[in-house]
Amino acid sequence: MSFLDRVEVLILAYNEEANLARTLDALRAFPRVIVLDSGSTDATLRIAAAYSNVGVCTRAFDSHAAQWNHGLRGCGIAADWVLALDADYVLTAQLADEIAALDPAPAVGGFRAHFRYCVEGRALSGSLYPPVTLLYRRTGAAYVQDGHTQRVVVQGEVASLRNLALHDDRKPLSAWLTAQDRYAQLECALLLSTPWARLRWRDRLRRLVVVTPWLVPLYCLTVGRGLLDGRRGLFYALQRGIAEAILSAKLLSSAFAGGSRT
Repeated sequence: MSFLDRVEVLILAYNEEANLARTLDALRAFPRVIVLDSGSTDATLRIAAAYSNVGVCTRAFDSHAAQWNHGLRGCGIAADWVLALDADYVLTAQLADEIAALDPAPAVGGFRAHFRYCVEGRALSGSLYPPVTLLYRRTGAAYVQDGHTQRVVVQGEVASLRNLALHDDRKPLSAWLTAQDRYAQLECALLLSTPWARLRWRDRLRRLVVVTPWLVPLYCLTVGRGLLDGRRGLFYALQRGIAEAILSAKLLSSAFAGGSRT
């Protein structure tokens, strides 16, 4: 029996017509895929309906962690294992084959995957995108919010998959900018509520405001080898610099607001 028979796929979606078909094409071998939609107004639901192995649930969005937890508990998922994907996560054929061949030891509660970040459909030489625990035992799993991101807490060890997934978001820049404003607000709240001694070194640099908007794109172009990727590498570096600049602006705005109350 293939390990895929023990897995159900859970995908969060909101207006993902630019991405969803590629993600679902890579999941045709999985018997059951659930798309948890947050009220899309584009072709997302029509795309999902075209796949015989895909079902759809809907829920109004409040936070990513709450949405994932609803997907685990409220969408009829009964399989032992869950493969949790953003709508712009694309499994390579090699990664899908690796998952199909898995035979996890009882002590293993999940698997993390590393990513190749794509711009205009082409993978970059490097990126800042972190590994993600995306395959895990359903029992005992739960998501917690961590700034603008969310992470799943699983019971047992988390092993690493050998093959890579793709992060391939092809939505327009305007959608990315809108998302960054929302993400930066969440990151700002987390940074300001966390004592300095508990901050990671990266977040301490962010709290300094003036460092990361220029340091991050420089890192992406040099250490991250973005210069090798031409205009795509430059685009990614600029994106990361803009994201850090938005966060820095929100941190300064919060400081101004705090000063006006004193």
